[in-house]
Amino acid sequence: MNGHSKISIIGAGSVGATAAFSIAQKHIARELVIIDVNNDKAEGEAMDINHGLITIGRMNIHSGSYADVKDSDIIVVAAGLGRKPGETRLDLAAKNIGIAKDIAQNIMQHYNGGVILVVSNPVDIMTYVILKETGLPAGKVFGSGTVLDSARFRYMLAKQLNADIRNIHGFMGGEHGESQFAVWSSVHVSGMKLDSYCAKMGVAIDKDALVDDIIGLGAQVIKRKGVTNFAIAAIVAELCGTIMSDRGSIFNVTSLLDDYYGVNDVCVSVPCILGKDGVVGHLPYDFSAEELTKLRKSADGLRVFMDQLGL
Repeated sequence: MNGHSKISIIGAGSVGATAAFSIAQKHIARELVIIDVNNDKAEGEAMDINHGLITIGRMNIHSGSYADVKDSDIIVVAAGLGRKPGETRLDLAAKNIGIAKDIAQNIMQHYNGGVILVVSNPVDIMTYVILKETGLPAGKVFGSGTVLDSARFRYMLAKQLNADIRNIHGFMGGEHGESQFAVWSSVHVSGMKLDSYCAKMGVAIDKDALVDDIIGLGAQVIKRKGVTNFAIAAIVAELCGTIMSDRGSIFNVTSLLDDYYGVNDVCVSVPCILGKDGVVGHLPYDFSAEELTKLRKSADGLRVFMDQLGL
C-alpha cells in the first residue's frame, strides 16, 4: 500500500464485524474504523482484531464516530435491522429506509471523498436511498448486489459438475432477492460452454431447480445459524481490495441504472466495472432475449415495490 488508505465500516453487527476482520486479514487499508450506535460493541470488535495484528502486520484499527468517515477511501454501510418472524419484506424495508436516510445524513456531515459500498438489506433499495440522500454522483454509491448470489451460483455448479470452482464462471443478475435470475449465457467451464461441457461429460443439470436453491440459500443458512456473515464479509473485502487497487474488475454489484437496456431509475445488479471511483461503467453484456426480459421484469418489480414505499 502506498500512502495512507482508510476504510470506515458503519455497523458492528455480524456482517460489519466479520467484514472488518476480513479486510484486516487482507491488509487492504492502513486505517480501519468501526462505527456503531453501540460504541462498546464497535470498540470491542476493534480490540479483538487488534489482538491478532501479530499475524497481520501494522494497521490502525479503532472504533469511532461519524466524524471519522472523513478522509475515507471506502465507507462500508453494514447497519440495518433483520426481518423478524411474521414481518413482511415491505415492513423491513420501511424500517431500514429510515435507518439508511439517517446514515446518509450523518455521513454527509463529514464526507470529503471516497465511495460508499452498501451491504445492508434490502441492498438494492438501501443503495438507492443512500445515493439519493447523499446526492453523490451515481457511481460513488453502489451495493454488494448479486455478487454473493453469483458466488453461490458458482459453488452450486461446482458441486453438481464435480469441478474446481476456479474453473467455473457465471453470474446472477437483477434484484438481490426472489426475482434474481441466472445468466446462463455467461456460464462456462474453462472457456467451454456449459451445455457442451455437460453433454461431453455426461452430466445433467436441472437449471430451474438450481436457481431456486440459490435464491433460498441465504434463508437456509439463517435458519441454521441465525445470520449470514462469512461469505458476504469475504466479498466485501474483495470489493474493497478491487477499489483500493483501482483494478477495473467486473462485478455484479447493484447501482443506479440509466437507460441500461431500457432500465431506468432503479438499482439492480448488472456487470459493472469497479475502480477507485466506484462504478466507473456498466458493461453492455450480451444478454439473451430471455435474460433481458428477466432483467426488465426484476427491475420493474423492484420499482413497483419502491413506489409502495414512496421512493
